[in-house]
Amino acid sequence: MKQTDTPKGYAVKMPGYKSHKAQVQGRLRRIEGQVRGVQKMVDEDRYCIDVLTQVGAVKAALDAVALLLLQDHTEHCVVEAIQAGDGSQKVRELNDAVERLIKGR
Repeated sequence: MKQTDTPKGYAVKMPGYKSHKAQVQGRLRRIEGQVRGVQKMVDEDRYCIDVLTQVGAVKAALDAVALLLLQDHTEHCVVEAIQAGDGSQKVRELNDAVERLIKGR
């Protein structure tokens, strides 16, 4: 299994973020619009610092989505695994996900 693959064998079929799915989708749609705005700025030859400012805003918005997903994963998937007596694998999975997010910066 590659490091970026999702492990198979989840006990629960629904994602941990189910309660926030609409919120995550809304944020991602706004981010998509922000990215289109950055593309338009480049097309219009806007000042580089202004473009960089908007790139920073997109990154911050993506970080906020990632933190929400991590929170939901911790509060649902990890907690359920711990309660079922199989928490160590989920904790490792969570730590790996956090590490990937940090290294991706």
